[in-house]
Amino acid sequence: TGGHTTEILRLLSCLSESYSPRHYVLADSDKMSEAKIRSFEQKRAETFSESQFSLDRIPRSREVRQSWISSVVTTLYSILYSLPLTYKRKPDLILCNGPGTCVPVCLSAFLLGLLRIKRTIIVYVESICRVETLSLSGKILYYISDYFIVQWPDLKKKYPKSVYLGRIV
Repeated sequence: TGGHTTEILRLLSCLSESYSPRHYVLADSDKMSEAKIRSFEQKRAETFSESQFSLDRIPRSREVRQSWISSVVTTLYSILYSLPLTYKRKPDLILCNGPGTCVPVCLSAFLLGLLRIKRTIIVYVESICRVETLSLSGKILYYISDYFIVQWPDLKKKYPKSVYLGRIV
C-alpha cells in the first residue's frame, strides 16, 4: 500500500492547474494513501490557490493473495460500485498506474463511452517496477486504454501498442 500512490503523485506534480478538479479513487481498505494525497494537495494549494480535489472510495477489487475465482466476484462488485461514481464524476481523463482499484474505474468509464454517455480518455502508466512483464492491471487495461505507457524498453518491444517515454516516475 502506498507505492502506487507515490508514483501517481510524482506524475501529478508535473501537471498544470488546468487538470482540476482532481478526483482520487481509493480502495476502501487503503488508509495510507489518503494521508499522502492530502499532504500532496495541501502543498499544491500553496502554489495553486484554486486547487480542488476530492477523494472517493470503492471496494477493493482484489486483495493480495486472494484467489482468482473469488477475485472475479469482488471485481464485479467493485465495477458495479464504480459505475454510479464514474457516471457522477464524468471524468475527461483517467490517469492511473496499476493498483487493482483502477481496473473497475477504467472499465466503468469505458462502458460509459460505449453507451455514448461520456467519452473518457484513459491513460495507464505501468509501474516502474514492472521491468519484464505487465502487472495484472496492465494486462487488462492494455486493451482499453487510449495511451499505455511503459517505463522500460523491453516492455515496449513485447507490447507494441505501448508508449515508451523512459523512466517518468
